[in-house]
Amino acid sequence: MPRIFSPSRLLPAVLLLCSVGGLYVAHAQTGANAPDAAPTLEQCRQRIAPSAPSIDFDCLRRVYALPVAQWPAPHIDEGVQWQELAPLPKHPPEPADNPGTPEKIALGRKLFEDPRLSRSGQIACASCHDRQLGWGDGRKVSFGHDRQAGKRNAMSVAMAAYAHPLFWDGRAATLEEQAAFPIQDSREMAFTTRELEHRLNRSKDYPAEFARVFGSRRISVREVGQAIAAYERTLVPRNNRFDRFLEGNRNLLGDQQLWGLHLFRTHARCMNCHSGPALTNNGFHNLGLHFYGRPQQDLGRYEITGDPADSGKFRTPSLRNVSSTGPWMHTGGFTQMRGIVNMYNVGMPRPQPKPGQADDPLFPQPDPLLKVLDLHKTELEAITEFLQSL
Repeated sequence: MPRIFSPSRLLPAVLLLCSVGGLYVAHAQTGANAPDAAPTLEQCRQRIAPSAPSIDFDCLRRVYALPVAQWPAPHIDEGVQWQELAPLPKHPPEPADNPGTPEKIALGRKLFEDPRLSRSGQIACASCHDRQLGWGDGRKVSFGHDRQAGKRNAMSVAMAAYAHPLFWDGRAATLEEQAAFPIQDSREMAFTTRELEHRLNRSKDYPAEFARVFGSRRISVREVGQAIAAYERTLVPRNNRFDRFLEGNRNLLGDQQLWGLHLFRTHARCMNCHSGPALTNNGFHNLGLHFYGRPQQDLGRYEITGDPADSGKFRTPSLRNVSSTGPWMHTGGFTQMRGIVNMYNVGMPRPQPKPGQADDPLFPQPDPLLKVLDLHKTELEAITEFLQSL
């Protein structure tokens, strides 16, 4: 008998309701005797379509048991470039001039965890990117040199191998370049590259270790960045439940998570920005969290490019391992995953220009991809459950 859930209306049948994991699943009978014959695959596709009055979980499983290429097409706006969902490759991409080797990766890990890379000798890369906190730090914003508060949330580096450009504002083109920015930031590690090179070259341990990896005892910040980047490329989540689901083990997602995946692809429009193996387009979007004209103002990408069209835009992070990387957004202002889903459902904040700002070319314009979704509470719960499975 098909398991059917209707979030907003009763089905035209006699309903027998029972609670399953907090959801109400409706078992429908069209008559007093035996249930209807099993629906065809085409009928199943219709029963999970956006216009369907309910979700038939048995049909949902039949459709998503098919190869990914035969899943319902995602709801993508015209002109948006996207990729189909897929497992992560066994090996992350790496540049030809910086191949990862066991020795280089080990050196990169040591540097990543070494507070000697900071002026005070107290702050390491790992201070803000902790394995046990999803390679973030669990704080709204990090604190750095002299316990200064940072400007933005520390983005997880777990998926840094697939990010380009890097940082919320895209200031670093490569992972190799990225390492030097926090070292030189006065709010973070507050060092200079020259002072760092001097310290490492005078150390008892590093010259010999760099010689084994790079062939020279002379250390430069370039090799420091290469070693750290090689290590960070090993942090990509491996063999998780979602990858195994995509590879064919379709029972690894529960009913609610599978429904959330279906909504993620369709009604919720998430794949406009979060698609492909890495679940990101690496693009920049304005979500209304720029606080223009206020003390918290942050114009994101514009501060790097100087292009008014980039005002208020921030990079789309990967959703891989997202449940472990909170708090979320560049502000670190969202502590509950459901809260983020709720905000997308209402189209995110849409700040309006104040008097005197109407003709201001820097006032951030709402991203056209943001739309009011008007999803039901149970649909929002399903999407949240799916996100927590990634």
